[in-house]
Amino acid sequence: MTNPSYPFRVLVIIPTYNEAENITTIISRLQAAQPEAHVLVVDDNSPDGTGDIADRLAAEDAADRIHVMHRTEKNGLGGAYIAGFHWGLDNGYDVLVEMDADGSHAPEQLHRLLDALNDGADLVCGSRYVPGGSTVNWPKRREILSRGGNIYSRLALGSSLRDITGGYNAFRRTALETIDIDSVESQGYCFQVDLKWRTVRAGFDVREVPITFVERQIGESKMSGDIVREALVKVTVWGFRSRLGLDRKDGNPVRQG
Repeated sequence: MTNPSYPFRVLVIIPTYNEAENITTIISRLQAAQPEAHVLVVDDNSPDGTGDIADRLAAEDAADRIHVMHRTEKNGLGGAYIAGFHWGLDNGYDVLVEMDADGSHAPEQLHRLLDALNDGADLVCGSRYVPGGSTVNWPKRREILSRGGNIYSRLALGSSLRDITGGYNAFRRTALETIDIDSVESQGYCFQVDLKWRTVRAGFDVREVPITFVERQIGESKMSGDIVREALVKVTVWGFRSRLGLDRKDGNPVRQG
């Protein structure tokens, strides 16, 4: 489904590290599904030439909708998104979207997120775990880890979001400008929990829409044990501090009255 008539400028941020086999396909699908959307590839100096491929796609794009940011080192998903958010805000985009490069987030379903923004939401989360959401070809271990991480995060933080760890999200610029993204140091899916929780607790309208998450077919997952351990520790600390009513002066989420 295409819909070029949204009353906001959309930037889709795609972090990459060794996604040479996927980047051309995902950008092509995005342009077919949402031809008015712009894309920013944030490449962490991929040794497989992903950045060079993105540069070529940008040079060939007569409409100037493809942009590329080259970072000099592999500095994590959270750092890539924050750099992309700043670029998008500095360049006047109204909506900033997080999307994986491996095809797990279908560009063809982006309209679901944008429709909800157009209906008044400030953050829309593509959810695997609301009615209508699903996963395809996911190893059982990954599914158990994901569902368990979501349940634990929701209980620890007192959140009603069903897919608080999910990575397919669309933010209004006003939300990102409010939640102090420069103080976010989390990586992996803990980064996604951090952003969502900050946005909810800042009083913004946060909604979930169903998506179909498809396991990557090419390349290797970036999930690691360190990412899981980071999420467990940080979510636990945030949850305890919230329940104790402690304000966070360092930028982490704070308790609402």
